[in-house]
Amino acid sequence: MIYAFIAERCSDLPVSVCCRVMGVSTSGFYQRRACPVTDRELAEAWRANTVHDIWKMSRHSYGMPRIRNELRLGHREGCSRTTVARLMDICGAVGIHYKKRSGCTRPGDGDTADDLVNRAFDPDGPDRLWVMDVTEHPTGTGKVYLAVVLDAWSRRVVGWSIADHLRAELVADAVQMASWRRQPPKGQTIAHSDHGSAYTSWLFGNRLRSAGLLGSMGTVGDCYDNSVAEAFFSGLQRELLDQRTWHSRDQLAVAIFDWIETWYNPDRRHSYNDGVSPIDYETAQAA
Repeated sequence: MIYAFIAERCSDLPVSVCCRVMGVSTSGFYQRRACPVTDRELAEAWRANTVHDIWKMSRHSYGMPRIRNELRLGHREGCSRTTVARLMDICGAVGIHYKKRSGCTRPGDGDTADDLVNRAFDPDGPDRLWVMDVTEHPTGTGKVYLAVVLDAWSRRVVGWSIADHLRAELVADAVQMASWRRQPPKGQTIAHSDHGSAYTSWLFGNRLRSAGLLGSMGTVGDCYDNSVAEAFFSGLQRELLDQRTWHSRDQLAVAIFDWIETWYNPDRRHSYNDGVSPIDYETAQAA
């Protein structure tokens, strides 16, 4: 089976390179190549090739569950979990594992809002509940701070802002983008955050009031009170931020923009959305 997969790939790469990567000998490959290949082996090689292409398309991030979803929903091919795991092993596809994220919340002493959510992160429609949070990551020229606003209904990033500081302008700009993009009816959208200093600032509160958003804040020191945002940042951390060393703020800012707008929102399959991306989920629900 491994030899059949190498035969599929040898038009793109030297046989010696493929054999070395797959841990087999070149002589063994040519010896096996002299024997007839069965239809079953060809089909298995084609499926392993498809799995490899899916893994590559996912920016080397998908593990077995999401690759299986892509095969089922995107390629109309059902495979058991065991089969997908075997095909991944054949083609060398390895998903990125979760890592615990460290937050960057700085407690604030400004005005706070009541908790209007109480961990009920399953609204029945778009723009009923937005969740917000901030993360940071080092680069060679200093830290980058990212504030996001997610629609809890589809898990879509509807607003975001990047800066070299954690002042109130960072989170205010993110919620401003979300308001411009979505134009929610006044008084019907809850904007949920933690008690960080940026979210308790006058500027942020004024921005919420101007947009007609209902402020909400979770319990102090309880990450489960903003679990949707925490899950998003965990994915960003393992799939992008921790994958390389970032030489400058500008380099990381461009990569974050690309990850959110050209991968996460339109294409990245989300388990909460029955295995489809946030934009595809919204499109399907609106049909």
